[in-house]
Amino acid sequence: MTGRIAAPGRWREGADRISWAREFMPATTTLGAELATSGRVRGIRIGVSDVLEPKTASVALLLAEAGAEVSVSCVGRDTDDAIAAALAHAGIPTYAHRGATEAEDRENVLSLLSHRPEVIVDDGAQTIRLAHTERPDLLPAMAGATEQTTSGVRPLRTMEREGALRIPVVAANDARTKSLFDNAHGTGQSVVLAVADLLDEPWGGIDVVVVGFGRVGSGVARHAAALGARVTVTEVDPVAALQAAYAGYSVEALARAATHADVLISTTGVAHTVTADDLSRLPDGAAVAVGGGAAQEISLQHAFRDGAEETSRSGAVSRLRLANGRTIRVLDDGHCLNVSAAEGNPIPVMDLSFGVQLSAVDHLLVERGRLAPGVHLLPSAADDRVAAIALRALGGGVDSISDAQRAHLSSWRPPAADRDPFPVTDP
Repeated sequence: MTGRIAAPGRWREGADRISWAREFMPATTTLGAELATSGRVRGIRIGVSDVLEPKTASVALLLAEAGAEVSVSCVGRDTDDAIAAALAHAGIPTYAHRGATEAEDRENVLSLLSHRPEVIVDDGAQTIRLAHTERPDLLPAMAGATEQTTSGVRPLRTMEREGALRIPVVAANDARTKSLFDNAHGTGQSVVLAVADLLDEPWGGIDVVVVGFGRVGSGVARHAAALGARVTVTEVDPVAALQAAYAGYSVEALARAATHADVLISTTGVAHTVTADDLSRLPDGAAVAVGGGAAQEISLQHAFRDGAEETSRSGAVSRLRLANGRTIRVLDDGHCLNVSAAEGNPIPVMDLSFGVQLSAVDHLLVERGRLAPGVHLLPSAADDRVAAIALRALGGGVDSISDAQRAHLSSWRPPAADRDPFPVTDP
């Protein structure tokens, strides 16, 4: 069983691109091979609900090659039809096609859930949440799920606090090998380059306002500055705001920063971060985009309610005339720009993220029946192993702790040579 495949004849193109991406994913392929050797996923039903492009498809195929019964879904705006065709041709039930409506997206996720997955590999937690609301009958038999985004982990932690989360979920996003690289380097770079590509204008000397200075926002700010932009950061967290100031950026309230923004990029993953009032303060011709992203992170619905009108559209760039008469450019309707209108993060960075996801799947199965419902961290040893594999592929290595260092770390006493830190000497 598979869903509607928009371009089945493009399967060979998709297969070639998946094969090419896989060559640059040493951590993911190594961990996939280990799953095959261990037999841990053999016969396990795994649903992969993620951006559908070559890197993600490699994960689905590796799980299938390791013996899992894999099914895949993706929202239409994040689907590459050639990749969907390649997965379907490989025999993986695939529910995704570019341009799907919201109703079709929902139906595609429900189709994935009809395979009764024992593990869900999720991006954004929509599939995990839909399983809880629409298919709660699946939950008792599940080993759990993994979630790889900040915006996805947040609602899962809320569900946990409210007692609504009924399965264990590994917060792959919170693994150091994921968040320190994917968020800051991968998303930071891919968002800025996607914005620059769509606008096709020089960045030297322009004012770029970055809303939020978490790991994604800090990466966006750094890459925007590297292109020559003057960067201003807005934040609600005083510590993060101070970090931005120490990194050399101007820090202002959004209401003020918006008045001089040539480009405004929201990176919080929180709906209604950029309000209709904020949009009304932008200079004429300013561009707005979302990096990382949550639905309505830029409150376009409210802007339209207040009288905004779309006056033209060219590809992923639409022009809105606001109620105050100013015109702004909205990139890809405020969706997660780097995946919905670009190629996503660089392959080596995503190799780390998907290595973490495979490690999380392995952890869920090893601990099946012993992990309580809730959000769990990936064990540090598994996190370190992903990093070590990737580092080895780069030709790097690390030191080991000596016995003397280990003894010092495990003792509250100073070393014998300086046992008394305040010696008394005769005058």
